[in-house]
Amino acid sequence: MNDGNEVIQGMGAVVTDYGIAFRVWAPNAESVAVVGDFNKWKPETNPMIREENGTWYAHIPNAKEGQSFLYHIKSQGKEFTRPDPRARSMENSVGKSIIWKPKPELAGDVFIPPTLDQAIIYEMHVGSFNVPPGEKHGTFDSAINKMSYLQNLGINVIEVMPVAEFAGDLSWGYNPACPYAVETTYGGPEGLLAFVKAAHEHGIAVVMDVVYNHFGPSDLGLWQFDGWPENDKGGIYFYNDYRSSTPWGDTRPDYGRGEVRTYLRDNAMMWLDEYKIDGLRWDMTLYIRSVDSNPDGDSEIQEGWGLMQWINDEVHAKFPHAITIAEDLQDNEYLVKPTSVGGAGFYTQWNAAFVHPIREVMTMVDDQHRDMNEVENALMFRFDGDAFKRVVYSESHDEVANGKARLPTEISPDDSAALPALQRSNLAAVLVYTAPGIPMIFQGQEFLTDEWFRDDVPLDWTLPRTFKGVLSLYRDLAELRRNMHGNTLGLMGQWLDVHHVEHDRNVIGFRRWREGGHGDDVIVVANIAIQPAENIRIGVPSEGLWKVRFNSDSSAYSKLLGNFPCVDTEAIEGDWDGQPFSIKLALGSYATAIFSQDTGET
Repeated sequence: MNDGNEVIQGMGAVVTDYGIAFRVWAPNAESVAVVGDFNKWKPETNPMIREENGTWYAHIPNAKEGQSFLYHIKSQGKEFTRPDPRARSMENSVGKSIIWKPKPELAGDVFIPPTLDQAIIYEMHVGSFNVPPGEKHGTFDSAINKMSYLQNLGINVIEVMPVAEFAGDLSWGYNPACPYAVETTYGGPEGLLAFVKAAHEHGIAVVMDVVYNHFGPSDLGLWQFDGWPENDKGGIYFYNDYRSSTPWGDTRPDYGRGEVRTYLRDNAMMWLDEYKIDGLRWDMTLYIRSVDSNPDGDSEIQEGWGLMQWINDEVHAKFPHAITIAEDLQDNEYLVKPTSVGGAGFYTQWNAAFVHPIREVMTMVDDQHRDMNEVENALMFRFDGDAFKRVVYSESHDEVANGKARLPTEISPDDSAALPALQRSNLAAVLVYTAPGIPMIFQGQEFLTDEWFRDDVPLDWTLPRTFKGVLSLYRDLAELRRNMHGNTLGLMGQWLDVHHVEHDRNVIGFRRWREGGHGDDVIVVANIAIQPAENIRIGVPSEGLWKVRFNSDSSAYSKLLGNFPCVDTEAIEGDWDGQPFSIKLALGSYATAIFSQDTGET
């Protein structure tokens, strides 16, 4: 048992058997003291001792978990207070730090996330996902209430938009004010632990969105933390030259300073260690490795690249099942190459080469302008020879805001529930679920949410009843993607052959497979035109009966759809599309069908 005389290791407020140990990095301070509920906020009561490397330390026996505190700093002829840079809990983004001991046991038992070939991601914004009546924002608890819904939807990974304490009560989360604290209005650290536990109990992994390309820019206690300014910039936690500049303010962390690198590394490990988070999605890594959007020459930040390598190596060594995702959007495969060959070491990354052409093809007004080459290229793109090193999607928080809207609204601005919007947004969803890669959908996409994403507009939970057919379509796609019926294993495979393209009537077909054979080979055919496509003949790899597993034109998905007949069909012997057999089929307007064979069928 510690009697208070032993120097405790660790940064921030560390709960011990005998009070609280405090340590903070403030190399330019003349003096630092801890002030809080335990000493009536008097700085003379608990001065801190200066240690090597610019840290300050104090052990306060009468301090307890749950009490508020700040650091009182004298520097540059001034006196001021600052919150703890590593506070796990805050009153709010401009309030006091709260002593809190990590409680990973509250996150439940050990959970193994799905492998990348099995994963289906649901991007969630806690504040707008499920807002209780009369409330302004959602919480972890209100999100927990929809966990069974997500499980039934076939989701097995939730990617949570940032929950680090941010300015105000409403935000997308990409303005972290206190990077270690969990947003108070969402339910704080214990709310997050309960959310993770509930997700795991429903067989769903949780990936946390983290923001290391900038902090703030407002309500930022890290700004000139110990009073030292250079060029009137951010001080010890930030670059203080041209490298400070980001699209979100002059608040890029200094990736070359050891203490800042450790601060970011420890933050990444905190989510995995203390909250049992199953992975990290790094926001806009382009601005970690580059000053601006042109990552060449003087714009490059080699220290940022090295930081990503170091943290990813640490994460993968300690948490080998963790899912690590980069949002870089430059389609640079070195983000997902191993660090041993100079890569950044992420396991996968968002794929701009899929979402942009697919949205463009679906939103085009005239069929004659839809380019099947764009669809083919979007399907075939991969990083480092690995299908699952990319995340594919047609909607994300970025793609449905900032001047862009939800796909149904982009297709039909005057009536987002009109038949063309329904058909083509569904068609895009089919391509997301059947393309090589990790499929991701954005909250509400599965029940035709329209307009654009805003943090102050909650999802409308009457829409799942209004568009119950669309919801069924997404559920069916998830079951096929995860091979839940044992006859579409190829959708979890590496391999793709886009072997059938009809440019004149916008028909495209492709084969997906893992090892090949019955129950494995999958044939996907899409008619991306308003006119039904009859007498389609497409190559298949084997003889026998090919069964329709999915038809997006089915009236089961909407009474507006044509229910154009698409039926099981026997293979015809003879080379076609580079395959030894072929089948004939017909598709309705803007429709997609998925075929496979039963396991063991001859």
